[in-house]
Amino acid sequence: MIGFNVYILAILIFFFSLLLTWIVRKVAIRFDINDQPNERRKQHKRVVPLLGGVAIFLCFFVFIFLFIDKLTAGDLNLSHWLFFFLGGFTIILGGVIDDKYSLKPREQVIFPSFAAIFVILGGVSIEKISNPFGGFIYLDKFSFNFCSCLGNAGTFSIVSALIIFAWLMGMMYTTKILDGLDGLVGGVSAIGALIITLFTFSGKYYQPDISLAAFILFFSILGFLFFNWRPAKIFLGEGGSLFLGYSLGVLSIISGGKIAIALLVMGLPILDLAWIIIQRIREGKNPFKHADRKHLHFRLLDIGLSQAQAVLFYYFFAFTFGVSALFLQSRGKILALALLLILMFVFVISINKIDREKGDK
Repeated sequence: MIGFNVYILAILIFFFSLLLTWIVRKVAIRFDINDQPNERRKQHKRVVPLLGGVAIFLCFFVFIFLFIDKLTAGDLNLSHWLFFFLGGFTIILGGVIDDKYSLKPREQVIFPSFAAIFVILGGVSIEKISNPFGGFIYLDKFSFNFCSCLGNAGTFSIVSALIIFAWLMGMMYTTKILDGLDGLVGGVSAIGALIITLFTFSGKYYQPDISLAAFILFFSILGFLFFNWRPAKIFLGEGGSLFLGYSLGVLSIISGGKIAIALLVMGLPILDLAWIIIQRIREGKNPFKHADRKHLHFRLLDIGLSQAQAVLFYYFFAFTFGVSALFLQSRGKILALALLLILMFVFVISINKIDREKGDK
């Protein structure tokens, strides 16, 4: 992958992440950037420092730029990684401001929107998508030249840009909403990074640059999880939860459009988010402003699971469906997603039935 012992690199990344998380925790306490246990939805009973995502961001990009020669040896160039970094920095900056001053929802969306735009401006694009019935659907025919003076460099695929923007925003808000239990979003994101590492290191889809980047992300998250497992000593914060979805979303695109892998890993929380949005719209509520305990991870607690059991429930499905992506072709992945959708409906119906039975008692 990198030309020397990956075990040594893993240890270095993990302990550097540990150190950064410890430092960031002290900084958060010093500047009173903490999460207060003053809402019904919150599970913790004490003040917990925020900004854990800052540590993951710093650890990830320190090692990314240390190995930038390896990461630009393939199809990606320096501008891809620089704009990836710029988007991540924008998210983290907005998250720190929000954690300190509690921005309004319409203000919060500015930072992830710009992050997604930066990725597109950095040259990341989707040239084709797999057709489940065979072959590919090419997106370059939907391109147009927005600046003739730049020649071919001015060619811009509006369809590709829209897909990337929607995908990244969806991933970011999935991990943002998922961040409700200790170790939940960090662990699921780590599983996603691990699956991308294995997938892009396999012989058929060999992409050592993407594998290295996902490997770095995996161990950057693990160092943070040491402090984030229940009872958490630090939380991701707004920027951290968004950054993990952003990173997984970008890596799944630059690995050749392996969006199906991320969909299978994050399928349960994505379907949960979609279900909640539909429910809130049906109730006449703004789906992005209203907060409640109807998310699956809260419902699992309400029916009697402990926090650790609910988190491990998510880990199991993320890992199981993620690993399945390593062995399935396009049509098989669609069937796996359909199975996940069916399971989601079964969970919702079962939990509603348990709630009714508890209410009757």
